[in-house]
Amino acid sequence: MASLAFNPHLTHITRSPVTISNALHFGCHLRAPCRREILLSVFSSSLTGLSSASSSLFHASAEDKSPLLERYTDSAEGFTLLKPSSWVKVDKAGATVLFEEPNKGSSNNAGVVVNPVRLRSLGEFGSAESVAEKLIQAEKRKESTKDAEVIGFGERTGKGGMQVYEFEYRVDSSRGGMKRVFSAAFVNSRKLYLLNITHSDKPESPLDSRTRTMLEQVLHSFDAAPAT
Repeated sequence: MASLAFNPHLTHITRSPVTISNALHFGCHLRAPCRREILLSVFSSSLTGLSSASSSLFHASAEDKSPLLERYTDSAEGFTLLKPSSWVKVDKAGATVLFEEPNKGSSNNAGVVVNPVRLRSLGEFGSAESVAEKLIQAEKRKESTKDAEVIGFGERTGKGGMQVYEFEYRVDSSRGGMKRVFSAAFVNSRKLYLLNITHSDKPESPLDSRTRTMLEQVLHSFDAAPAT
């Protein structure tokens, strides 16, 4: 089974199968959701909105980019990432930006959602492990989901020492079949930034190593935009 190929700057990596015997309790009051529940809700709904628009380690850094990639920076919203140069920008309600592979419908895409939050960092919400488990449970509760499995998760350091969480999981859905999903998240200036990359990964046409490497570069490149 393929594992998430994080870059050398990740401080923690866990590979599938992920088993969390003791679910983390948020300790929130029943009358109103706490900040962690709100963040999880925003996190899950944002990833859901983007993804429905539709075993060696990789050691290259985000700057060792493929000629198939180009830099996209949104200075107004405050983020930057590499994107496949052939993918086109499309409009989608709820997405800050969304890119799709031409002639593939909406099955292969990369999107970013930015939402205000009260947290200063992801660490205030929980660990990458706890977020990965909650996300996969939320995925499994969807009516369209046949199965979902976490493949890997980790944490790396972004601009200015900022925490960045990365996730990889596989989803078998009645809407589009088997898909591979790469996600990254960080909090900066009281905003939650979410990147979601979705690619078809069907048994008859699995995700090839070249495309996987390219998508991993996109994942690792997601960061706060440089100051202008």
